[in-house]
Amino acid sequence: MENFDNKIDPLIDETLHEHHSFRADKGQEPLRVDRFLMNRIENSTRNKIQQAAKSGSVYVNGKVVKSNYKIKGNDNIQILFNYPPHENLLLPEKLNLDIKYEDDFLLIVNKPPNMVVHPGHGNYSGTLVNGLIYRFSKLPNNSNDRPGLVHRIDKDTSGLLVVAKTEKSMTFLTKQFYEKSILREYHALVWGNIENDKGRIEVNIGRNPKNRLQMTTFSENEKGKSAITNFEVIKRYGYVTHVKCILETGRTHQIRVHMKHIGHTIFNDDRYGGSKILKGTNFTKYRQFVENCFKLIPRQALHAKTIGFIHPKTKKFISFDSDLPKDFSEVLNKWEIYSKSSNM
Repeated sequence: MENFDNKIDPLIDETLHEHHSFRADKGQEPLRVDRFLMNRIENSTRNKIQQAAKSGSVYVNGKVVKSNYKIKGNDNIQILFNYPPHENLLLPEKLNLDIKYEDDFLLIVNKPPNMVVHPGHGNYSGTLVNGLIYRFSKLPNNSNDRPGLVHRIDKDTSGLLVVAKTEKSMTFLTKQFYEKSILREYHALVWGNIENDKGRIEVNIGRNPKNRLQMTTFSENEKGKSAITNFEVIKRYGYVTHVKCILETGRTHQIRVHMKHIGHTIFNDDRYGGSKILKGTNFTKYRQFVENCFKLIPRQALHAKTIGFIHPKTKKFISFDSDLPKDFSEVLNKWEIYSKSSNM
């Protein structure tokens, strides 16, 4: 969600609750408000947006508008209802959390793929936060009122997360993320044979103006935010490469966007085009092989394998490592067999 400075307009009934708010870009071309919102609200459909407008829940600059209203630059767009957003109604849920480490100050959780970190549009239950507040009753809230969270990883990315158990731990760990001193290593399977054994990608990342559900790179330094990813090849399989990525910054979708930028989109990353065959042959047998790989790992092949930081109490550096999940290991094994059998 993108919030703008002026929240709910004073002319709007104070019993309404804001669910989403956006400010149109200065150079926004005239566009129907239903299309505008559909491109910005994840897991939404045009029909749902139109129904919201029909019920009088869509506002532009504080006034109710119909779905065919055309927004323009700097318009403030809101969706409001007479009940609080579901993501604000945090309910404890008994979930099977894989906790790798725990003490009085923090814990390390190994998040499985297909688990959302915190409630949001279209994902109101079964999230990591729902499981955390069931097991831990007094987790501190971060600046977004999300209990225990110091950072997050995408729904379909697996791997390690650090969770703060006290206010002091939250502040101490958050500062390390801000200062970019946290060690974060990811493993990824990407399309193509990466030419260099090691590399550094230093390209700004920001919201894609053509698709607000994506991030993109910017060649001009004044656009987007600074982002740095270091990578190292672990193993080559001809048409795909297993790489380790070490983050110096932590931008949204950073590895996914940076790897696509250098021509090596993450394997089966649907949002960024990796769920199509990007390298290889036209043979039917090969296409079937790749489809079988997609079925083995029905998500982007990305895993947050290692995390390290200064402990808030001992002030000593500690690090944690995790095994690759089953789907990731199996798809690597499948490519290993294929690359040997085809003499690539």
